[in-house]
Amino acid sequence: MALADRCVSLNPSYARGWYVSGMLRVRAGQCDAAIEQLEKSLRLSPRGYLALPRYLLGLAHFFSRRFDQAAELLALSMREFAGLPQVYRSLASCYAHMGRLEEARAVVERLRALTPNVIPSFLPYPNPEQRELFLLGLRLAAGEET
Repeated sequence: MALADRCVSLNPSYARGWYVSGMLRVRAGQCDAAIEQLEKSLRLSPRGYLALPRYLLGLAHFFSRRFDQAAELLALSMREFAGLPQVYRSLASCYAHMGRLEEARAVVERLRALTPNVIPSFLPYPNPEQRELFLLGLRLAAGEET
C-alpha cells in the first residue's frame, strides 16, 4: 500500500494508481478508503476499463454491509465481465444477505454454467470477518445449511 500511496502522491492523476491502491485497501479491510480511491480512479478514467474497478467498489460496499449499493455495482460488473466466477459469487452472496434468495439462486445457477465450484477453495480476503460474511451469503445462495 505504501508503494501505491507513493505512486499517487507523485502523480495524482494516475487512474491506475488509484485503482491499485483501492484494490489493496479492499483486501486489507479498509473499505471506506478503498471506496474513495476507486471512485477517484473511475472519475479520472471514465472511458477506461470499468468492470474490475466497479467490481472492487461493489465488494467494498458489500464488506461495509451496504448491500443495496453493492448489488447495483456487482450486477453491472457481472454484465460487463461475464467470465469472472468471483463476480457471480459476490453478487449471489450479496443478494442472499439482502434476503433476495430467489435472485441469489439464479445467479448461482449462472455461476454453475461457468464452474462446478460454487464455494471456492481459496478466497483472496485475509480479513476473517470479510471471508465469513462472503461465505455465509454464498452458502445461503447455494442452498447449503449454515
